[in-house]
Amino acid sequence: MSAEQRQAPWGGIAFLAVLVVLLISGGIHTYNWMQDEQQAPVQVIDFSGQFEQLDVLKLERLIRQSQPGSFFALDVNDIHRLLEDQAWVYRASVRKQWPNRLKVYLVEQTPVARWNEDLMLNPYGESFNAEGKNLGLPRLFGPGGSEKTALEGFNAMQRLLRSRQLDIEELSLSERFAWQVQLVNGIEINLGRQEFIDRLQRFVDVYPLLSEQPKGVSYVDLRYDTGLAVGWQNETDTNQTKS
Repeated sequence: MSAEQRQAPWGGIAFLAVLVVLLISGGIHTYNWMQDEQQAPVQVIDFSGQFEQLDVLKLERLIRQSQPGSFFALDVNDIHRLLEDQAWVYRASVRKQWPNRLKVYLVEQTPVARWNEDLMLNPYGESFNAEGKNLGLPRLFGPGGSEKTALEGFNAMQRLLRSRQLDIEELSLSERFAWQVQLVNGIEINLGRQEFIDRLQRFVDVYPLLSEQPKGVSYVDLRYDTGLAVGWQNETDTNQTKS
């Protein structure tokens, strides 16, 4: 074997070694470039969706403060969780768009009632922080964990009362799950714990007669198997009417 033949394998090995070094060096350089906010910054955060209460400028600040500015290093899953933790965000969708844009689609919470003063309920009976906003919605009160039950009861009662053009202003569900309602016209209705819809139907049936009386109705107590008790405005006595 000649000297040139003996040197050939070593030359190939040296070439491969140089190639590996170059690849590693290039990979490190590329990684550093990808992590460098100045090289690949997220320049635009594009929000879409229909919303009235959400402050997108506040949300953009939160995203930029919580994430690196690099397009490649930014974690869309982290941003998704961050957004859905915000008070008025019901659902969020987040994706990157090459080369420097973040696309965010938001579904805003739809409040249908206030819950225990400082919270609101969406149509699914889920509570969320109202952030001090008062939208003139009905007020619902109840023990923790009863949000869905209270809203379902409210909806069922409201459908029944609408037949008389009546609306609920406030609904209370006690610790023992007894129902009490105050209407927009000021009438208070005590329904008790059992068969509250059947009892409310009794009130709806008799309401035309009550509304014709010269004295306004203050409250109606329906915690009876039959009949009801009526309290009149400016009176301390209670008149009881049997159906």
